[in-house]
Amino acid sequence: MAFTSTHWGNYRPVVRNGKLTGMEPAPWDTDPSPIGQSIPGAIDSPTRVRRPAVRRGFLHPATRHDSGAQRGREAFVEVPWDEALDLVAAELRRVRDAHGNGAIFGGSYGWSSAGRFHHAQSQLHRFLNGFGGYVYSKDSYSLGAGRVLLPHIVDAMDNLLQQHTSWEVLEQRCELFVSFGGLPARNTQVSPGGASAHGVRPALRRMAAAGRTRFVNISPVRDDMAEVPQAQWLAVRPGTDVALMLGLAHVLLAENLHDRAFLASHTTGFEQVRDYILGHADGQPKTPRWAAERCGIAAEEIVSLARRMAGQRTLVNVVYSLQRARHGEQTFWMAVTLAALLGQIGLPGGGFGLGYGCMNYIGSGQTSFSGARLPQGHNAVAQFIPVARIADMLLQPGAPFEYNGGQHRYPDVRLVYWAGGNVFHHHQDLNRTIEAWQRPETIITHEQYWTAQARHSDIVLPATTALERDDIGSASNERFMVAMQAAIAPVGEARDDYAIFTGLAQRLDFAQAYTEGRDTG
Repeated sequence: MAFTSTHWGNYRPVVRNGKLTGMEPAPWDTDPSPIGQSIPGAIDSPTRVRRPAVRRGFLHPATRHDSGAQRGREAFVEVPWDEALDLVAAELRRVRDAHGNGAIFGGSYGWSSAGRFHHAQSQLHRFLNGFGGYVYSKDSYSLGAGRVLLPHIVDAMDNLLQQHTSWEVLEQRCELFVSFGGLPARNTQVSPGGASAHGVRPALRRMAAAGRTRFVNISPVRDDMAEVPQAQWLAVRPGTDVALMLGLAHVLLAENLHDRAFLASHTTGFEQVRDYILGHADGQPKTPRWAAERCGIAAEEIVSLARRMAGQRTLVNVVYSLQRARHGEQTFWMAVTLAALLGQIGLPGGGFGLGYGCMNYIGSGQTSFSGARLPQGHNAVAQFIPVARIADMLLQPGAPFEYNGGQHRYPDVRLVYWAGGNVFHHHQDLNRTIEAWQRPETIITHEQYWTAQARHSDIVLPATTALERDDIGSASNERFMVAMQAAIAPVGEARDDYAIFTGLAQRLDFAQAYTEGRDTG
């Protein structure tokens, strides 16, 4: 039996009498994730969507478009595939003809399958582009603030993530690893597209055993650096990391420990930053004592850490979670500023990191590559929303919003098409999300399970899992590309997303453009 790729590792499926009974970790993975062992119990779970289903009130033309308040409450009726696809195609055509493609939101979000061909988001966007376009979302819940901010400071976020110093180099050259948010190795079980060989926890253990590198865990939680039990723990007050960084920066400036030559040759705006930190701009010096009152760490500890950072090869790391807050982008901004003051950006084992301890591939040292996939095509609709503004868009059509220095307006969305992900899992303020979710005229979802997303839809189409279809598993900066073969037959009447969209494209008269004459074989 061939291997299959999941976001948390590569496994060999164990099948007996057509039933998935186990998942054996790939022999090349020295630190496999136990998450894979949950797959056999989930494949044939009672919560699987086995056949196409339509919300009862949506089946009746008289109540079809004014029954959104019943989403999440009303029962579903299973229907044949042809009836379901005819209904989806009719709704897409109706909304486009009456309101234009700008009334369709392609809301796919989430990692879905690790397989690159059957990546649900890619298939949905290719399909909707072929249909004339759709309103799309930008950025991610994980890195929304960072992705917008960092191109104005250093580089695009994706480029930075690909260029992080490898753990091997850190083992050899880093003397002080200071991590805001710790290094929660539990998060490094995953990589988008497949974690082929887990290397973070072994690397941390090697570094700790060698004794060359000292670690500082700046987090409210001691266990955020559990793999390095001898790490120094500074229990920062939640949400005050920037204040602590400012206090550290004040020490570097006041004691002339900053790298003047690096700042002069590689940065702009140092004078303004210096004047703010020293209090020349607002009358409030950001001293260690000022920082201590806010972050809960003693001023003496702040002074000591700043001196150590200046005297050793230091890596300043910030985890993703710190920018998921109001003004959270300032944590990334100040981390880069702090590393610039130290002057070690670009030196082996020094500088800054944005995401060590967040995913497996960061620090892998592997070259980035892109796996096989179909092109997305061209989206003729220019309207978009930041990904975390879904509820705002649905509740306030036409209202203005600001994004990345520009002025925009929310579109008037009548139809939401979702494949891959669960908005009720991703989105903030569930009560407001439920209220907003009642507004569209039509909500269509591809799902394997009866999630909250599926239960709050109008039409639910059963999708296969990665174990039920052929695919190609590949992840940026991971070691292996995996040829994934279907291990078991689809549960119920589930179909892969490509087959579902091909059936719809046939009904909407662009099947040749969508498939390019190809099938999944």
